[in-house]
Amino acid sequence: MFVRPLNSPDFVNSHLRSAEWFLGQKDLIKDRLTRLCSVEPQVSVVIPAYNEETHILRTLSSLSFSVTNQAVEIIVVDNNSTDRTIEFVEGTGVTLLREMRQGVKHARNTGLQHAKGKFILNADADSIYSPYWIDRMTLPLRDHKVACTYGSFAFFSEKKGARFAYFLYESLGDLYKIFNGRKNHAMYVYGCSSGYRKSDGLTVEGYEHPEGANEDGYLALKLNQRFGELKRVKGWKSLVWTSDRKLQQEGGLVSALLNRAKNLTRK
Repeated sequence: MFVRPLNSPDFVNSHLRSAEWFLGQKDLIKDRLTRLCSVEPQVSVVIPAYNEETHILRTLSSLSFSVTNQAVEIIVVDNNSTDRTIEFVEGTGVTLLREMRQGVKHARNTGLQHAKGKFILNADADSIYSPYWIDRMTLPLRDHKVACTYGSFAFFSEKKGARFAYFLYESLGDLYKIFNGRKNHAMYVYGCSSGYRKSDGLTVEGYEHPEGANEDGYLALKLNQRFGELKRVKGWKSLVWTSDRKLQQEGGLVSALLNRAKNLTRK
């Protein structure tokens, strides 16, 4: 069983800075991304973005430290941002696309269609990525029995002392997954950390999904049914650190902890 970290690592802590700080580092970020990115990529990292000026340079900075021998491209798909997202992304050395149809499904489909790589990695604009994430997520896909990879994520917070509470929340979630082990793993595939072969994604019509379904999980379900197994990638080298803003929008950590504990005790 993967043991959750009690504390965020130094690499993550070094990225807990303001958008303006990263803006001042933009030339350095561009230099690293220019060395990383290729016009003939094997791997395409696709990042949808809607009003992400607060987070996008942090995410790109983390990816710029990637340690890999694979040729990579990073695609940011702007989805009608009204803030400075486009301004921040331009000039960083990544590919910037624009999708006018509102919604993550449309943004991810646009990224999939324009990607040049054999492998697609889903990423989010408010997350921090380990230097080893790209290789860890794509290695299992070289086995054609594996149709989709998915990883775990942990929350970071700008507030000191919040990590222990997130550790409890995430650990309860892991227990819930163990007790629900017979359920299809597609329900645990998230857009912040998953991967598949581009050709397979196009064959199953990408992120198209019925109303009420999650676009990332439904794509994983289609890939599983058509092409092979879903492979969970474990360990700190593949762990993605993501913003806690969604938890805060849904009532905060205390409310989320209580709901998760209730779900666990029902099993």
